[in-house]
Amino acid sequence: MKSWGYVGIWAVAALVGCSGDKAGKRPVAEAEPIGNPSRPAEPIRPERAPGEKVRELDLNRDNKPDVWTFYVMAKGADGQEQERQVRKEIDFNGDGRVDITQYFDEREEKVRESMDQDFDGKVDSVLFYEKGVNVRTERDVSGDGKVDVWLYYEKGKLTRKERDTNADGRVDNWEYWENGQVDRIGDDLDGDGNVDRWTKNPNSQ
Repeated sequence: MKSWGYVGIWAVAALVGCSGDKAGKRPVAEAEPIGNPSRPAEPIRPERAPGEKVRELDLNRDNKPDVWTFYVMAKGADGQEQERQVRKEIDFNGDGRVDITQYFDEREEKVRESMDQDFDGKVDSVLFYEKGVNVRTERDVSGDGKVDVWLYYEKGKLTRKERDTNADGRVDNWEYWENGQVDRIGDDLDGDGNVDRWTKNPNSQ
């Protein structure tokens, strides 16, 4: 299903036409039609890099580790060698398998977080951070091991959602959010990577 609310909730204000007026009243460029190419999901637990050290913690006190923190030796601001955190792996539900992996940059700020939200051993969501704030999330909703949903945030608020609804590796559905609700939806109907139809939310400003 391309998107919720196409029938009943939405008043269809579609702008459909030939290639000469695909942009309609809203430029195609606004939809960033190329989107993000789908890519295979990354492993929830990457291979341990040379030189990494690990510390194990048992936070739920079941005598089994549930947090693994990985460090490398690096020079600090004072030029002295010191440990720097590069990754943290977490067993969230106590089944002995990693469910969340967090990655840190040279300043030990989180830059990426991989999550296995359905506990099947596969990554289905990856969150990307800038200065500690989530700016983009990629998800594998279909469960085929490939990203098919992209969410973009500005100042902590969702601004755009892109979908690959037919599993061809290309975005064909765009949602634009304003003031906490969907403002408009764009659809690529012929598979050329461009928006052919816009559907406007009549309740948005």
